[in-house]
Amino acid sequence: MVRMRMFLTLVALIVVTTPSLYADWSPELAARYLDARQKEWFAWKQAASPDGPCVSCHTGMTYLLARPALRRALKESEPTMYERGLLDRLRANVGAKPAGALQGVETIFSTLFLSREDARNTMSAHTQKALDQLWTLQSAEGPTKGAWRWYAANLDPWENPESGYYGASLAALALGHTPAEYRDRANVRESVASLTTYLANPPAPPRLHDRLALLWASSTLPTVLSVAAQRALVAETFAKQQADGGWTLESLGPWMAHADAPPSSGSSGYATAFTAFALHRAGVAASTPGLARALTWLQSHQDPTTGAWPAVSMNKRYPTGSMESLFMQDAATAFAALALIEAGR
Repeated sequence: MVRMRMFLTLVALIVVTTPSLYADWSPELAARYLDARQKEWFAWKQAASPDGPCVSCHTGMTYLLARPALRRALKESEPTMYERGLLDRLRANVGAKPAGALQGVETIFSTLFLSREDARNTMSAHTQKALDQLWTLQSAEGPTKGAWRWYAANLDPWENPESGYYGASLAALALGHTPAEYRDRANVRESVASLTTYLANPPAPPRLHDRLALLWASSTLPTVLSVAAQRALVAETFAKQQADGGWTLESLGPWMAHADAPPSSGSSGYATAFTAFALHRAGVAASTPGLARALTWLQSHQDPTTGAWPAVSMNKRYPTGSMESLFMQDAATAFAALALIEAGR
Protein backbone atom coordinates (compact mmCIF):
# COMPACT_ATOMS: atom_id res chain seq x y z
CA MET A 1 0.00 0.00 0.00
CA VAL A 2 2.83 2.41 0.86
CA ARG A 3 4.55 1.65 -2.43
CA MET A 4 1.29 2.24 -4.30
CA ARG A 5 0.86 5.62 -2.64
CA MET A 6 4.43 6.56 -3.52
CA PHE A 7 3.83 5.53 -7.11
CA LEU A 8 0.63 7.59 -7.40
CA THR A 9 2.38 10.57 -5.82
CA LEU A 10 5.19 10.26 -8.33
CA VAL A 11 2.73 10.08 -11.25
CA ALA A 12 0.90 13.16 -9.96
CA LEU A 13 4.21 15.00 -9.58
CA ILE A 14 5.18 14.18 -13.16
CA VAL A 15 1.83 15.44 -14.48
CA VAL A 16 2.01 18.64 -12.44
CA THR A 17 5.61 19.43 -13.33
CA THR A 18 5.23 18.85 -17.08
CA PRO A 19 2.27 21.08 -17.99
CA SER A 20 3.57 21.92 -21.46
CA LEU A 21 3.16 18.28 -22.51
CA TYR A 22 -0.62 18.65 -22.52
CA ALA A 23 -0.97 22.42 -22.29
CA ASP A 24 -4.48 23.70 -22.88
CA TRP A 25 -5.42 26.21 -25.53
CA SER A 26 -8.76 27.86 -26.16
CA PRO A 27 -10.42 27.78 -29.59
CA GLU A 28 -13.04 30.15 -28.21
CA LEU A 29 -10.43 32.75 -27.27
CA ALA A 30 -8.73 32.37 -30.66
CA ALA A 31 -12.05 32.90 -32.45
CA ARG A 32 -12.84 35.89 -30.26
CA TYR A 33 -9.46 37.46 -31.07
CA LEU A 34 -9.81 36.89 -34.81
CA ASP A 35 -13.39 38.23 -34.88
CA ALA A 36 -12.36 41.34 -32.96
CA ARG A 37 -9.54 41.95 -35.43
CA GLN A 38 -11.96 41.65 -38.34
CA LYS A 39 -14.25 44.16 -36.69
CA GLU A 40 -11.32 46.60 -36.64
CA TRP A 41 -10.27 45.63 -40.17
CA PHE A 42 -13.75 46.24 -41.60
CA ALA A 43 -13.73 49.71 -40.02
CA TRP A 44 -10.17 50.61 -41.09
CA LYS A 45 -10.23 53.18 -43.88
CA GLN A 46 -7.01 51.93 -45.48
CA ALA A 47 -8.62 48.52 -46.10
CA ALA A 48 -11.96 49.84 -47.33
CA SER A 49 -13.41 49.78 -50.83
CA PRO A 50 -16.94 50.08 -52.28
CA ASP A 51 -16.98 46.27 -52.61
CA GLY A 52 -15.87 45.55 -49.04
CA PRO A 53 -12.58 45.32 -47.16
CA CYS A 54 -9.38 44.12 -48.79
CA VAL A 55 -8.75 40.39 -48.40
CA SER A 56 -5.16 40.75 -47.21
CA CYS A 57 -2.59 37.95 -46.93
CA HIS A 58 -2.16 38.51 -43.19
CA THR A 59 -5.61 39.35 -41.82
CA GLY A 60 -8.23 38.49 -44.46
CA MET A 61 -6.95 35.34 -46.18
CA THR A 62 -5.87 33.74 -42.92
CA TYR A 63 -9.25 34.51 -41.32
CA LEU A 64 -11.09 32.81 -44.18
CA LEU A 65 -8.86 29.78 -43.73
CA ALA A 66 -9.14 29.47 -39.96
CA ARG A 67 -12.58 30.72 -38.97
CA PRO A 68 -14.57 27.84 -40.59
CA ALA A 69 -12.40 25.34 -38.68
CA LEU A 70 -12.94 27.22 -35.43
CA ARG A 71 -16.65 27.43 -36.18
CA ARG A 72 -16.85 23.65 -36.50
CA ALA A 73 -14.79 23.13 -33.34
CA LEU A 74 -17.09 25.47 -31.43
CA LYS A 75 -20.23 23.94 -33.01
CA GLU A 76 -21.36 27.27 -34.41
CA SER A 77 -24.07 26.85 -37.03
CA GLU A 78 -23.49 29.85 -39.32
CA PRO A 79 -20.54 31.71 -40.84
CA THR A 80 -19.67 34.97 -39.16
CA MET A 81 -20.62 38.29 -40.69
CA TYR A 82 -16.93 38.81 -41.43
CA GLU A 83 -16.63 35.54 -43.36
CA ARG A 84 -19.61 36.61 -45.44
CA GLY A 85 -18.23 40.10 -45.96
CA LEU A 86 -14.83 38.89 -47.15
CA LEU A 87 -16.40 36.35 -49.51
CA ASP A 88 -18.68 39.07 -50.86
CA ARG A 89 -15.58 41.11 -51.65
CA LEU A 90 -14.12 38.18 -53.56
CA ARG A 91 -17.36 37.68 -55.50
CA ALA A 92 -17.54 41.37 -56.42
CA ASN A 93 -16.34 41.86 -60.03
CA VAL A 94 -15.34 38.20 -60.07
CA GLY A 95 -13.83 37.35 -63.43
CA ALA A 96 -13.23 41.05 -64.04
CA LYS A 97 -11.07 42.16 -61.15
CA PRO A 98 -9.85 45.64 -62.10
CA ALA A 99 -6.31 46.24 -63.29
CA GLY A 100 -3.88 47.32 -60.62
CA ALA A 101 -1.35 46.06 -58.13
CA LEU A 102 -3.84 43.75 -56.41
CA GLN A 103 -5.45 42.24 -59.51
CA GLY A 104 -3.43 39.03 -59.48
CA VAL A 105 -3.78 38.57 -55.71
CA GLU A 106 -7.55 39.09 -55.73
CA THR A 107 -7.99 36.74 -58.69
CA ILE A 108 -6.00 33.98 -56.99
CA PHE A 109 -7.85 34.48 -53.70
CA SER A 110 -11.21 34.46 -55.49
CA THR A 111 -10.28 31.19 -57.17
CA LEU A 112 -9.00 29.71 -53.91
CA PHE A 113 -11.96 30.48 -51.67
CA LEU A 114 -14.80 30.28 -54.17
CA SER A 115 -13.62 26.91 -55.48
CA ARG A 116 -13.38 25.69 -51.90
CA GLU A 117 -17.04 26.54 -51.43
CA ASP A 118 -17.98 24.31 -54.37
CA ALA A 119 -18.51 20.58 -54.18
CA ARG A 120 -15.70 18.63 -55.84
CA ASN A 121 -17.90 17.48 -58.74
CA THR A 122 -19.52 20.84 -59.47
CA MET A 123 -18.37 24.35 -60.21
CA SER A 124 -20.29 27.53 -59.50
CA ALA A 125 -20.56 30.35 -62.01
CA HIS A 126 -18.44 32.52 -59.69
CA THR A 127 -15.64 29.97 -59.60
CA GLN A 128 -15.72 29.55 -63.36
CA LYS A 129 -15.41 33.31 -63.84
CA ALA A 130 -12.53 33.49 -61.37
CA LEU A 131 -10.72 30.69 -63.21
CA ASP A 132 -11.30 32.32 -66.58
CA GLN A 133 -9.59 35.49 -65.35
CA LEU A 134 -6.86 33.48 -63.64
CA TRP A 135 -5.78 31.98 -66.97
CA THR A 136 -6.04 35.34 -68.71
CA LEU A 137 -3.59 36.84 -66.22
CA GLN A 138 -1.12 33.94 -66.22
CA SER A 139 2.28 34.96 -67.58
CA ALA A 140 2.84 33.42 -71.03
CA GLU A 141 6.53 34.17 -71.50
CA GLY A 142 9.77 35.16 -69.82
CA PRO A 143 11.25 33.92 -66.52
CA THR A 144 7.87 34.07 -64.76
CA LYS A 145 6.05 32.07 -67.41
CA GLY A 146 3.32 30.07 -65.69
CA ALA A 147 3.04 32.42 -62.70
CA TRP A 148 1.10 35.60 -61.94
CA ARG A 149 1.90 39.17 -61.02
CA TRP A 150 1.91 39.39 -57.23
CA TYR A 151 1.66 42.42 -54.97
CA ALA A 152 5.12 43.70 -53.99
CA ALA A 153 5.56 46.44 -51.38
CA ASN A 154 8.98 45.36 -50.03
CA LEU A 155 7.26 43.81 -47.02
CA ASP A 156 8.06 40.38 -45.61
CA PRO A 157 6.91 37.67 -45.58
CA TRP A 158 4.11 37.95 -48.19
CA GLU A 159 4.52 41.16 -50.18
CA ASN A 160 7.92 41.41 -51.82
CA PRO A 161 9.34 40.69 -55.28
CA GLU A 162 10.04 37.04 -54.38
CA SER A 163 6.50 36.38 -53.16
CA GLY A 164 5.25 35.52 -56.64
CA TYR A 165 6.25 31.93 -55.85
CA TYR A 166 4.00 31.99 -52.79
CA GLY A 167 1.15 33.33 -54.92
CA ALA A 168 1.67 30.71 -57.63
CA SER A 169 1.59 28.01 -54.95
CA LEU A 170 -1.75 29.32 -53.70
CA ALA A 171 -3.04 29.19 -57.27
CA ALA A 172 -2.00 25.53 -57.43
CA LEU A 173 -3.77 24.94 -54.12
CA ALA A 174 -6.93 26.46 -55.59
CA LEU A 175 -6.74 24.33 -58.73
CA GLY A 176 -6.66 21.23 -56.56
CA HIS A 177 -10.18 22.14 -55.39
CA THR A 178 -11.57 22.01 -58.93
CA PRO A 179 -13.15 18.89 -60.47
CA ALA A 180 -10.75 16.53 -62.25
CA GLU A 181 -12.87 16.90 -65.40
CA TYR A 182 -12.08 20.61 -65.47
CA ARG A 183 -8.33 20.08 -65.09
CA ASP A 184 -8.42 17.48 -67.88
CA ARG A 185 -9.58 20.01 -70.46
CA ALA A 186 -6.86 20.52 -73.06
CA ASN A 187 -6.42 24.27 -72.55
CA VAL A 188 -6.50 23.98 -68.77
CA ARG A 189 -4.08 21.06 -68.79
CA GLU A 190 -1.60 23.16 -70.74
CA SER A 191 -1.90 26.07 -68.31
CA VAL A 192 -1.48 23.80 -65.30
CA ALA A 193 1.61 22.28 -66.92
CA SER A 194 3.06 25.76 -67.36
CA LEU A 195 2.42 26.49 -63.67
CA THR A 196 3.98 23.20 -62.62
CA THR A 197 7.07 23.94 -64.70
CA TYR A 198 7.44 27.35 -63.08
CA LEU A 199 7.11 25.89 -59.57
CA ALA A 200 9.72 23.23 -60.35
CA ASN A 201 12.14 25.64 -62.06
CA PRO A 202 11.67 29.21 -60.78
CA PRO A 203 14.03 31.97 -61.95
CA ALA A 204 15.58 32.18 -58.47
CA PRO A 205 15.73 29.74 -55.53
CA PRO A 206 12.57 30.26 -53.43
CA ARG A 207 12.68 30.77 -49.69
CA LEU A 208 11.68 27.88 -47.45
CA HIS A 209 8.58 29.87 -46.45
CA ASP A 210 7.34 29.93 -50.02
CA ARG A 211 8.28 26.32 -50.68
CA LEU A 212 6.18 25.39 -47.65
CA ALA A 213 3.27 26.99 -49.50
CA LEU A 214 4.07 24.62 -52.37
CA LEU A 215 4.12 21.72 -49.90
CA TRP A 216 0.67 22.85 -48.76
CA ALA A 217 -0.50 23.02 -52.40
CA SER A 218 0.64 19.45 -52.98
CA SER A 219 -2.09 18.36 -50.56
CA THR A 220 -4.73 19.21 -53.18
CA LEU A 221 -2.69 19.04 -56.41
CA PRO A 222 -0.06 16.29 -55.93
CA THR A 223 1.40 16.74 -59.41
CA VAL A 224 3.14 20.00 -58.40
CA LEU A 225 5.63 18.13 -56.21
CA SER A 226 7.09 14.67 -56.74
CA VAL A 227 7.16 12.24 -53.84
CA ALA A 228 10.96 12.47 -53.67
CA ALA A 229 10.88 16.27 -53.69
CA GLN A 230 8.20 16.30 -51.01
CA ARG A 231 10.22 14.02 -48.76
CA ALA A 232 13.34 16.14 -49.25
CA LEU A 233 11.43 19.33 -48.40
CA VAL A 234 9.96 17.79 -45.25
CA ALA A 235 13.41 16.59 -44.17
CA GLU A 236 14.94 20.02 -44.82
CA THR A 237 12.18 21.65 -42.78
CA PHE A 238 12.63 19.39 -39.77
CA ALA A 239 16.41 19.90 -39.95
CA LYS A 240 15.78 23.59 -39.18
CA GLN A 241 13.50 22.95 -36.21
CA GLN A 242 14.60 24.40 -32.87
CA ALA A 243 15.21 22.31 -29.77
CA ASP A 244 12.01 23.66 -28.19
CA GLY A 245 9.91 22.41 -31.12
CA GLY A 246 9.43 25.71 -32.95
CA TRP A 247 10.95 27.41 -35.99
CA THR A 248 12.55 30.82 -36.24
CA LEU A 249 11.59 33.39 -38.84
CA GLU A 250 15.18 33.40 -40.07
CA SER A 251 15.03 29.68 -40.85
CA LEU A 252 12.24 30.29 -43.39
CA GLY A 253 14.19 33.00 -45.25
CA PRO A 254 16.43 34.61 -46.35
CA TRP A 255 14.48 37.85 -46.02
CA MET A 256 14.92 41.46 -47.03
CA ALA A 257 16.88 43.81 -44.77
CA HIS A 258 14.63 46.14 -42.76
CA ALA A 259 16.53 48.75 -40.76
CA ASP A 260 13.63 49.51 -38.39
CA ALA A 261 12.34 45.97 -37.85
CA PRO A 262 11.69 44.85 -34.26
CA PRO A 263 14.22 42.29 -32.98
CA SER A 264 13.17 38.67 -33.31
CA SER A 265 14.95 35.71 -31.78
CA GLY A 266 14.06 32.16 -30.96
CA SER A 267 11.02 30.26 -32.11
CA SER A 268 8.36 32.42 -33.73
CA GLY A 269 4.60 32.08 -33.39
CA TYR A 270 4.05 32.70 -37.09
CA ALA A 271 6.95 30.58 -38.36
CA THR A 272 6.01 27.64 -36.13
CA ALA A 273 2.28 27.83 -36.86
CA PHE A 274 2.62 28.13 -40.64
CA THR A 275 5.26 25.39 -40.81
CA ALA A 276 3.31 22.96 -38.62
CA PHE A 277 0.15 23.61 -40.62
CA ALA A 278 1.86 23.06 -43.99
CA LEU A 279 3.58 19.87 -42.81
CA HIS A 280 0.35 18.37 -41.48
CA ARG A 281 -1.65 19.34 -44.57
CA ALA A 282 0.98 17.60 -46.70
CA GLY A 283 0.44 14.34 -44.85
CA VAL A 284 2.96 14.41 -41.99
CA ALA A 285 1.22 12.61 -39.13
CA ALA A 286 0.57 14.59 -35.97
CA SER A 287 2.26 11.80 -34.03
CA THR A 288 5.55 12.26 -35.91
CA PRO A 289 8.00 13.34 -33.19
CA GLY A 290 9.03 16.62 -34.82
CA LEU A 291 5.49 17.70 -35.61
CA ALA A 292 4.24 16.54 -32.21
CA ARG A 293 6.83 18.81 -30.56
CA ALA A 294 5.76 21.72 -32.76
CA LEU A 295 2.11 21.22 -31.86
CA THR A 296 3.00 21.08 -28.17
CA TRP A 297 4.93 24.34 -28.58
CA LEU A 298 1.85 25.92 -30.14
CA GLN A 299 -0.44 24.59 -27.41
CA SER A 300 1.66 26.27 -24.77
CA HIS A 301 2.14 29.65 -26.47
CA GLN A 302 -1.36 31.08 -26.84
CA ASP A 303 -1.69 34.30 -24.85
CA PRO A 304 -4.46 33.53 -22.33
CA THR A 305 -5.44 37.19 -22.07
CA THR A 306 -5.84 37.96 -25.80
CA GLY A 307 -6.37 34.50 -27.29
CA ALA A 308 -3.64 35.24 -29.84
CA TRP A 309 -0.25 33.75 -30.62
CA PRO A 310 2.12 36.74 -30.21
CA ALA A 311 4.13 37.75 -33.28
CA VAL A 312 5.71 41.03 -34.38
CA SER A 313 6.25 42.70 -37.73
CA MET A 314 9.30 41.76 -39.75
CA ASN A 315 9.36 45.19 -41.38
CA LYS A 316 8.87 48.11 -39.00
CA ARG A 317 8.33 49.12 -35.39
CA TYR A 318 4.70 50.14 -35.47
CA PRO A 319 3.01 51.91 -32.54
CA THR A 320 1.86 49.41 -29.94
CA GLY A 321 -1.72 48.34 -30.55
CA SER A 322 -1.90 49.90 -34.02
CA MET A 323 -3.59 48.00 -36.83
CA GLU A 324 -0.29 47.28 -38.58
CA SER A 325 1.48 46.11 -35.42
CA LEU A 326 -0.77 43.04 -35.20
CA PHE A 327 -0.71 41.79 -38.79
CA MET A 328 1.81 39.01 -38.07
CA GLN A 329 -0.11 38.11 -34.92
CA ASP A 330 -3.30 37.75 -36.97
CA ALA A 331 -1.60 35.26 -39.29
CA ALA A 332 0.13 33.41 -36.46
CA THR A 333 -3.15 32.98 -34.60
CA ALA A 334 -5.04 31.74 -37.65
CA PHE A 335 -2.42 29.17 -38.65
CA ALA A 336 -1.86 28.03 -35.04
CA ALA A 337 -5.57 27.39 -34.54
CA LEU A 338 -5.77 25.57 -37.87
CA ALA A 339 -2.75 23.40 -37.15
CA LEU A 340 -4.01 22.40 -33.70
CA ILE A 341 -7.58 21.70 -34.78
CA GLU A 342 -6.62 19.69 -37.84
CA ALA A 343 -4.09 17.68 -35.82
CA GLY A 344 -6.75 16.79 -33.28
CA ARG A 345 -5.21 18.85 -30.50
